[in-house]
Amino acid sequence: MLLCIDCGNTNTVFSVWDGTRFLCTLRTATDHQRTADQYYVWLSTLMAHHRIDAQITQSIISSTVPRVVFNLRVLCDRYFNTRPLVVGRPDCLLPHPPRVDEGTQVGPDRLVNTAGAYDRHGGDLIVVDFGTATTFDVVAHDGAYVGGVIAPGVNLSLEALHRAAAALPHVDVTKPQRVIGTNTVACMQSGVFWGYIGLVRGICERIRAEHERPMRIIGTGGLASLFSQGDVLFDRIEDDLTMHGLTVIHQYNKDHGTL
Repeated sequence: MLLCIDCGNTNTVFSVWDGTRFLCTLRTATDHQRTADQYYVWLSTLMAHHRIDAQITQSIISSTVPRVVFNLRVLCDRYFNTRPLVVGRPDCLLPHPPRVDEGTQVGPDRLVNTAGAYDRHGGDLIVVDFGTATTFDVVAHDGAYVGGVIAPGVNLSLEALHRAAAALPHVDVTKPQRVIGTNTVACMQSGVFWGYIGLVRGICERIRAEHERPMRIIGTGGLASLFSQGDVLFDRIEDDLTMHGLTVIHQYNKDHGTL
């Protein structure tokens, strides 16, 4: 079985893939001080809870936090006796290499989302990922990542608003009943919710105009489903897009003899 690990700035997600489906998906806060031993105690306990008895034989890692990669590699090596494939490293082949400015290092999460989205939906896509940052990944007709947009994440914007304005409270992200708020919390929720609806719609319209081809919009990330309630933003929502992309990249490397 394949252990897929996606380490983001806020959360690290582990999924166990048996070749046809994900047996479980487990999430923990990203912490660069967490050791391989601590990861294993947590992970093995939850795998036992999900009654996953089969042995992990392969692993793949995507991480936007470089300091965490070392302990994740030790976890895979020490406890599962596997040499993990790390997306973004020279020895990790991509089904469709990115076409960006020379010397540009593309985030592993964006490469993985591109691979997963192209495998499921073909090319000419905009992948909108609601993470710590809100990213827009442009997938060309042949599956290559050709650029995108990075905007502040929803929760990051709310936290900044709360910290910078002493009179404004911390609020949860939710769809407000009305656009015009009649109290402080409702005003903030409306600003964030409808503001991001406008941001996604506006950026996607401009990407489509520059790309000069019909494009489908794929939403992913924890808040994609919430924002789909506000307007018809997405053609599809894929909750497991990143994990699916990891399986695609792993299989590609396996087929090409790098594993």
